[in-house]
Amino acid sequence: MKKNLIRTIALSMAAVMGFAMAGCADSEPETAANADAEFTTVAPGVLTMATNAFFPPYEYYEGNDIVGIDAEIAQAVADKLGLELVIEDVEFDSIIAGVQTNNYDIGCAGMTVTEDRLQSVNFTTPYATGIQSIIVAEGSEITDLDTLIASDAIVGVQSGTTGDLYITDDIGEDRVQRYNKGNDAVLALINGVVDAVVIDDQPAQAFVAANEGLVILETPYTVEDYAMAVNKDNEALLNAINQALAELTEDGTIAAIIEEYIPTPEEA
Repeated sequence: MKKNLIRTIALSMAAVMGFAMAGCADSEPETAANADAEFTTVAPGVLTMATNAFFPPYEYYEGNDIVGIDAEIAQAVADKLGLELVIEDVEFDSIIAGVQTNNYDIGCAGMTVTEDRLQSVNFTTPYATGIQSIIVAEGSEITDLDTLIASDAIVGVQSGTTGDLYITDDIGEDRVQRYNKGNDAVLALINGVVDAVVIDDQPAQAFVAANEGLVILETPYTVEDYAMAVNKDNEALLNAINQALAELTEDGTIAAIIEEYIPTPEEA
């Protein structure tokens, strides 16, 4: 079924927090209490973050270090909470399950708040806005979302992302090819294995800049909010992170981090 060209994830703050406060898991998490707060973390004094570090500029490798918007915001939150940040690089579609089973305190990977994910985890206040874009080869007959949907084109996606969910809903399983990493989907496009890639706009821009012969379609596919996933049992940690995010927003830290990686057009 054809969708509108732009679908906006518009969960209100009240709705996000309403879901965040609902539901508890059956088992008690094996966590260690932070000495200076009521919240708990998986390891004493540590905020363990799960991400997939192939999603520039939100998370990517610089040498052996994982850097990017999400990494810096998570570090700023950890500093506010008096915790050491430890980042685990995992497959994207394992992050929610890992948070749900208390392997990680937070999932922070350019992750969108969706109704399905809210059944498994809580989400913090959104801290950034993302756009899903479509990458094609230069000269492609695919010129917009309408022609993509109407064609028999094969679309590459990173497994478990909202791009995966949306395009599968629009064109069906048979035309979607899933990859563990976004750059693997782009490589498949370069090699002619798929005809298009649906991925977040900032990684899309980085991939197109690094690979001659690729272009991003002008019309965005979706607009959505990014937030951190937290275990449903740990409402105290959720509240503490939300307070930290509010302070970091108020003092301009989050805006400065985003500006560092995604400069406004006037300063680019």
